[in-house]
Amino acid sequence: MAAFHRDALLRTLTEGACALSLDLSEAQIEQLIDYLALLAKWNAVYNLTAVRDPEQMVTQHLLDSLAAVPAFAGAKNVLDVGAGGGLPGIVLAIARPDMRVSMIDTVHKKTAFLTQVKAELGLTNVTVHTMRVEQLQVPEKFDVITSRAFAELADFVTWSGHLLKESGRFIALKGVLPKEEITHLPAGWKVTRVQPLDVPGLHAERHLIFIEAGEQA
Repeated sequence: MAAFHRDALLRTLTEGACALSLDLSEAQIEQLIDYLALLAKWNAVYNLTAVRDPEQMVTQHLLDSLAAVPAFAGAKNVLDVGAGGGLPGIVLAIARPDMRVSMIDTVHKKTAFLTQVKAELGLTNVTVHTMRVEQLQVPEKFDVITSRAFAELADFVTWSGHLLKESGRFIALKGVLPKEEITHLPAGWKVTRVQPLDVPGLHAERHLIFIEAGEQA
């Protein structure tokens, strides 16, 4: 495992959060680095992410997810589908402690990790599910359903559409603009906005795709 230089990572994260104009407390920054330490530790055994270097993890995982936080303004109840190692779900839960964040993944070792993160960091606003999203039933539907590198947009909305509030929206975190995926959205869904993201220190394209229920074609 690459060396974990906490002070340097804290500095990179603090500068990045500042560049994103995010108002994060010192405690939240520390919590994000605690999460990263757990991710790096578990990654050695469970292979949760291909990124091994903690400094790269700050940019490619933490700042990449933090760049999306403003898009969740006003959301109270969010679902992260295919949550994997907790991106963006854990990052959202730390950055927005007022927001309930549910995470779902079919892979037990990943949800075991998420449950451990929830316990160690005391994230009372987090719920973890181990199952296919198509099978999930909840007492209260979600304002926002999000995913990062989970599936094609058509599958994403088809599999989890039953969990979205009538006035809710999907926010998909994507790399290069997925033009073909957008054209293949099923009837009844429309892209309402595409937002390019500028992630500090990351020299790669990032986009948020906002999808809402629309008129049937």
